[in-house]
Amino acid sequence: MKKINSYISRKVAEKLLELFKKDRKAYEEKWSDIGLFVKYGALSDEKFYEKAKEFLLLTNTQKEHYTLEEYSTKVKDFQTDKNGQLVYLYTADAEHQHSYVAAAQKKNYDVLLMNSPIDTHFIHHLEMKLEKTSLKRVDADVLDKLIEKENTEQHKLTQEESDKLKAIFDKAINNVNMKVEVESQPADHLPVTITMEEWMRRMKEMSRLGGGMNFYGTMPDTYKVAVNGNHKLISKILAADEAQQTILAKQAFDLALLAQGMLKGADLTAFVERSVEVL
Repeated sequence: MKKINSYISRKVAEKLLELFKKDRKAYEEKWSDIGLFVKYGALSDEKFYEKAKEFLLLTNTQKEHYTLEEYSTKVKDFQTDKNGQLVYLYTADAEHQHSYVAAAQKKNYDVLLMNSPIDTHFIHHLEMKLEKTSLKRVDADVLDKLIEKENTEQHKLTQEESDKLKAIFDKAINNVNMKVEVESQPADHLPVTITMEEWMRRMKEMSRLGGGMNFYGTMPDTYKVAVNGNHKLISKILAADEAQQTILAKQAFDLALLAQGMLKGADLTAFVERSVEVL
């Protein structure tokens, strides 16, 4: 039976490669239908993966398709970090994570669309197979931390100002699962960004898929609240009185929650009412 399955797998791979070479455009148009099958084959059969490397496609948020080799060539000049690690950014939902995708594109980074039911496992598989390559979801951290470069932008806040800013946001948020950090980001980026660390999020996703990691599924969700030390709102917060500092910090935090689709119920109502008062 094993030999039969191996024979079938080889023949399927040969047929797919033939289709890819004969009419790539038609093959790409079918990718949304056959992509899940190809990824599953690559995950479950090492020999299939070796053949599939030629016709397995990665799709970005612009709906452009690339083979593994083509994509590496496309992004290596921009998305190689200071340690020589090539970083593929991805999103599971381009609409939901639009602000994060847009921020990446401003820096000439490309973002892959990884939204199939098995992509959590497929991403891990690619990292094992591709040399010096890692995949990070575009909302796993601020961009300068996702792809670290030698020369990164630094904020001009003193340590005392940073500590004060952190205390202001800790008070306004009042949630032990939200870890506030002051980061250096471009001034035109959002004043506050909420992220979940890549490794922990993957463990939680795998636990939901029955990957034998149920322990992680029971752990509370923890997030990083990155306060942009270069945004003009930060100077306004630091110069305000204590009551206004809390209001402004909470408003900026709620905007970040809104960008992640995490602002709901009474908190959403309070945000809307507060926004009307500010106007």
